[in-house]
Amino acid sequence: MPILHALVLGLVQGLAEFLPISSSGHLLLVPWLFGWDDFDGDPGIKKAFDVALHIGTLVAVVAYFRRDLVVYVRRGVRLVVKREKPTDPEGRLAWLLVLSSVPAAAVGALFESFIDEQLGTPAIIAVSLIVFGVLLAWADRRAGQRTLEAYGPGDALKVGTAQVLALNPGTSRSGITMTAARLIGFSRDAAARISFLMAIPVTAGAVLFKMVKLASDGVPDGFVPPMLVGIAASALSGWIAVWGTIRLVRTRTFTPFVLYRIALGVLVLSLLATGVR
Repeated sequence: MPILHALVLGLVQGLAEFLPISSSGHLLLVPWLFGWDDFDGDPGIKKAFDVALHIGTLVAVVAYFRRDLVVYVRRGVRLVVKREKPTDPEGRLAWLLVLSSVPAAAVGALFESFIDEQLGTPAIIAVSLIVFGVLLAWADRRAGQRTLEAYGPGDALKVGTAQVLALNPGTSRSGITMTAARLIGFSRDAAARISFLMAIPVTAGAVLFKMVKLASDGVPDGFVPPMLVGIAASALSGWIAVWGTIRLVRTRTFTPFVLYRIALGVLVLSLLATGVR
């Protein structure tokens, strides 16, 4: 795999993982648009690179929320060990974020083969970009002002269930969780923070799950340099995406992301309809 391809895909992964535009969709569309065949005929390379990119995005979100995470982990553990009353808000939130990741983790593990084989075609990705972009725009029109501290068990199940839809490339994990959070009344800032914090347990679980398989198959020969480049690029662009999104939504709507999704979806459908790709 050329280092340039690893760099480009790493940057795309980091940005698209946290911006509500679908990282899985972009990672399939970029090679399709440019005619790259790095993963053709060798699932081991794709699997190894996928692990690398997810390690990078995990590093990015953990680095950005490192101070919050220290509090959540410490108080979450203390909540279980000491069973203090009244319940500590940060400890409670920590476990609710873990609960939010359960539906997608369970469905992803059970239907991994079906998702890989049946979903992720350019047409499905394009339609998903448009449909879920419009849904995000509709949800964003709600005047919700709930804060992160108001996140409860019911919210965790609703947003976590919505996250299952992100297993379809083109939906966007961050996009659908922000949409769900807006629909149940959270502010844009809170919706973005919920989405990003939810990414930590679900991404960590995905990395662990994929690394177990990678350990049994081994890293393809000569593939370590592209993996390292992918990790570094996705970590850097991921951190920028988290920082930029949180700053943006404090004063702006999600409209720029919606317009981008629709434009890209229309472009892909046009290329398919005309036979260019």
